[in-house]
Amino acid sequence: MRNDPASTATAVLARVGGPANVASVTHCVTRLRLTLADPAAGDEEALRAVPGVLGVVSGGDVWQVVLGPGVVDEVTAEVRKLLAGRDAETADAGRAAGTAPAAEAGRGRDATPVRTALRRVAHVFVPLIPALIGCGVLAGLNGLLLNAGLLPALTPALAAVASAFMALIPVFVGYNTAREFGGTPVLGGAVAAVVVYPGVAQVTAFGVHLAPGQGGVLGALAAAFLATRVEKWCRGRVPGALDVLLTPTVTVLVVGLVTLYGLMYAAGTVATAIGTAATWLLATTGALAGLLLGGLFLPLVMLGLHQALIPLHATLIEQQGYTALLPLLAMAGAGQVGAALAVYVRLRHDVPLRTTIRSALPAGLLGVGEPLIYGVSLPLGRPFLTACAGGAAGGAFIGFFAMLGTRVGATAIGPSGWALFPLLAGNRGPAVLAAIYGGGLLTGYLVGFLATYATFRPPVPVTATATATPAGDPGPRHLTGPPER
Repeated sequence: MRNDPASTATAVLARVGGPANVASVTHCVTRLRLTLADPAAGDEEALRAVPGVLGVVSGGDVWQVVLGPGVVDEVTAEVRKLLAGRDAETADAGRAAGTAPAAEAGRGRDATPVRTALRRVAHVFVPLIPALIGCGVLAGLNGLLLNAGLLPALTPALAAVASAFMALIPVFVGYNTAREFGGTPVLGGAVAAVVVYPGVAQVTAFGVHLAPGQGGVLGALAAAFLATRVEKWCRGRVPGALDVLLTPTVTVLVVGLVTLYGLMYAAGTVATAIGTAATWLLATTGALAGLLLGGLFLPLVMLGLHQALIPLHATLIEQQGYTALLPLLAMAGAGQVGAALAVYVRLRHDVPLRTTIRSALPAGLLGVGEPLIYGVSLPLGRPFLTACAGGAAGGAFIGFFAMLGTRVGATAIGPSGWALFPLLAGNRGPAVLAAIYGGGLLTGYLVGFLATYATFRPPVPVTATATATPAGDPGPRHLTGPPER
């Protein structure tokens, strides 16, 4: 039985200090992200116990509530409804008192500068993931039709639909960047649009003609960030009567010229270096690179920092048509599935835990690893490490074939596990790519299972009593031993 989104939203807000304690709300594919004015007012343990909550990641003022794909969209919508009326009242009260929002007072108490920067970059790119997935699936379907010679009248239309977003993605990045850093979003989009405007081919910078799209999302990110700084500088110095005319004009002019004669060239150089480095890394040290990337990705997911890799993926997709890093990272999920199956076999008498595993495995097979991380491997400790070992083995498998000249990539960001098959792309045919990627998954499953089965023993005595898990709720309700974090 599925939990009611409205009830889940109400329960979540009650356990993070109430609606008044929530400064902002966003979400990604699986997580509801709440920025809290006072993190100390939240009750993390009570939040974990809410039916439908699969896990909680608290770091500073941003709390990530793991709900799973699909569910997170519905719960986020309900949370926003509950916050809608309060936002206006809070803003009016803050202006009347002449004080900054409470969130600013609480921001950064526990967050490091690096984590804050990564979080803000993630906020720029996470909203783009649904479009990246949709366009990536269509691009993969169009490639299959072209290879098979089917529906020749339809493939040009599919190519246009699938490619349009990727051609203009710098504009969306610029819009989100300006919004995240306190500028006017449309001005961020305007200066980022310079990057993809075809007319830049007539402009010469550093002795060479620029190319439309040069610098890609990195150039757009830098341009929009600079635009927020120029805009704020102007607003502090331009008289109010002229602000509406001069501020946007100066912002677009100054940042546009800087983008043309500096940022596009610099960002293009960085983007080219990223592509060259990724190609060299896989061609020369593919097995080692796959081992490290596949083995270390689960800790990044656990900390919620994996979204910071999105700019790298987007840059590679722009340059090469696919990102060869994503299939390597996806092997972490395979190791997680193998480890969970071993725990399922080992703990034959732990009914609540086995129920959690059965409920979370389908999501794990489709690449959504949070239910298994927070419901199984992380609370038990050692299975988390053996899951990383399985991910490392799967990544090394795919990386080994990259060293032999076969690069397996993905045309979009987001899906992994079995859901990544429709998005596979590379320098070989679809059957070869699918066979190598499938071999990596099987390797991850097998090594994760064997490593966990060989090293994990049920804790004796049980130190935390199990409680019943509500029907349809795979969330953690038990600990068969002390958590090892």
